[in-house]
Amino acid sequence: MPYGNLKMQAVQRFKKISDLKKYKCTFEEAEEYEPHINNGFIVYAGIDYEEILRRAEKEADIILWDGGNNDLAFIKPDLQIVLADARRAGHETTYYPGFTNFMTADVIIINKVRTATKREIETIRNNIKKYNPKAKVIMADMRKIIIDGGKEVQIRGKRVLAIEDGPTTTHGGMSFGAAALVAKAYGGKLIDPRPYAVGSIKKVFEKWKHLSNILPAIGYGKKQIAELQETINRAKADVVIIGTPVDLRRVLKLNKPAVKVNYEVEEIGKPTIANVLDNFLKKIRR
Repeated sequence: MPYGNLKMQAVQRFKKISDLKKYKCTFEEAEEYEPHINNGFIVYAGIDYEEILRRAEKEADIILWDGGNNDLAFIKPDLQIVLADARRAGHETTYYPGFTNFMTADVIIINKVRTATKREIETIRNNIKKYNPKAKVIMADMRKIIIDGGKEVQIRGKRVLAIEDGPTTTHGGMSFGAAALVAKAYGGKLIDPRPYAVGSIKKVFEKWKHLSNILPAIGYGKKQIAELQETINRAKADVVIIGTPVDLRRVLKLNKPAVKVNYEVEEIGKPTIANVLDNFLKKIRR
């Protein structure tokens, strides 16, 4: 999902974090690629899907296509896994092409079940029964939260600026994310970033009225990135908690201590993702 000069972004290959700068990635692009790169995987992106696939086939045994909330797969998957957010119950049938991917999935993971209500979980389960009853269902939550820099920075009793994933908290409709949850869990006091917002960041708050005690990480181009940095540095906070997939400490010059929150999926009960993948690989080998 590249932005900018699409002719120059027909095929992109990311192996190192420095490649994000090489291709002048926006925050929204980087948040898709950075976690995979940190896990040691090569990432391909761009707009020439045919060429991307052919190049990936030359160096990979398994190809993971990612992006089902924004697009339909340009490959015919042998195994299709779709994630349903329990905190956004009902959205699985009201967004395109997410609904299409929901109906064609082999496996549906219902995530964030510990912070969702029974009604929200049942809404998704009922939609699975109605639209894709053959899908395997995995229950999960994002409970394994790791704080990078937490030993050096104290959170309890401090004024906290929580920075969250941009798309999730703007058009995604969420009013909080991992950073806000960590701030509350560690005894921090969330501040309202709106009085400190400048330029396009201020317009973001004007458009998305549900945002109050979090700052969405919006960074499309140098000007907006600079405005985000200024907003953060103007904020009267003791500490910044970064809940985005992108480590903003790497790309912004901040004037206050900052910690990074990382999170992982934790399955609840059976089946697990490992069970599903093991059975899939056995089938492929046969």
